Amino acid sequence: MAGDHRLLLENARQVVLVCTRGERFLARDALRSLAVLEGASLVVGTDGFIKAIGPADAIKKQFSEETFEERIDCSGKCILPGLVDAHTHPVWAGDRVHEFAMKLAGATYMDIHQAGGGINFTVERTRQASEEELFSSLQQRLQCMMSAGTTLVECKSGYGLNLETELKMLRVIERARRELDIGISATYCGAHSVPKGKTATEAADDIINSHLPKLKELSRNGQIHVDNIDVFCEKGVFDLDSTRRILQAGKDMGLQINFHGDELHPMKAAEVRLTLCCSVVNTHAMESLRSLFKDRSGLLKR
Repeated sequence: MAGDHRLLLENARQVVLVCTRGERFLARDALRSLAVLEGASLVVGTDGFIKAIGPADAIKKQFSEETFEERIDCSGKCILPGLVDAHTHPVWAGDRVHEFAMKLAGATYMDIHQAGGGINFTVERTRQASEEELFSSLQQRLQCMMSAGTTLVECKSGYGLNLETELKMLRVIERARRELDIGISATYCGAHSVPKGKTATEAADDIINSHLPKLKELSRNGQIHVDNIDVFCEKGVFDLDSTRRILQAGKDMGLQINFHGDELHPMKAAEVRLTLCCSVVNTHAMESLRSLFKDRSGLLKR
C-alpha cells in the first residue's frame, strides 16, 4: 500500500544542502562554504521531489501522522546530492592500452588518430561486439559510477560511425535507461569521427540523410529515446560547415546541442554554437573549450 510519501531518510549525521539562499549553483570562493545540516532528516514525496529537509526532531514532529513507502535510518551517515556526469562515452569494446607507448614516445592525440588509433581503433572493436556484450560492459561501468555517487549520466554513442552500429549502441543505452536505477541522458554522437573512406562532407551527408531520419523514426515508435546530438568539431575531423549542418539537422528534429569544440585547436566552434543556440532556452553548454580559453579568451570579453 502506498504511503503519503515515498521515502524518509532519518537521523543522518549530516545532510549537504550545497545552496540555502535560492542559488542555482555555487562557484569559485562560494564552494568553500557549502551549506551542511547536522543531525538532519529528509522527506521525498511520491512525485520524487524533496518535500522537507531539517533537524531530525523537527521532521519527526512535522510528519508524525504521515506514512512512508520506505524509511532508512541514516545514523552516522552523510546524505549528499547525486553527482551528474555530463560527458561520458561508456559504450565500447576493446581497449587502447597499447597507445600509452605511443604517447610516451611523444605522439599527440591527433597523431594517434591519424594513424588509425584512438577513436578509429575502438570503432572496429565496437562494430565486432554483440549487443549483449556491449550491454554487459555498460552495466558494469554504470554500476561503478552509481557506487561512487553518480545519479545522472550523459551517455554518448559514437564508436560505430555507421548506422548499424550507432543504432546498436543507442539500443544498449536505451536498455540501460529502462533497466538500471540511474538517470540517463542519451546522446547521438555519430559524428565522433570521419569514417574511413569518406570525407567530412560525405559523412555529414550520410548522417543528415540516413542516420537522423532513422533515429527520428525509432524515437517516434518508442524504440529508443535520444536527448542530444554531438559532433567532434576539430581540425582533421569535422569542419565548421559540416558541424553546423549536422547540428542544425539535429536541432530541427528536437535534439539538444552538446558538442566537442575547440578542444585541440581553436576552430571558432563557440561562434557556431552561439548562432545555433542563441534563440534556444536552456540549451546545454558546449563542451571542451580548453583551447578557446587559452588562445581566444578575448572572445568572451567582447
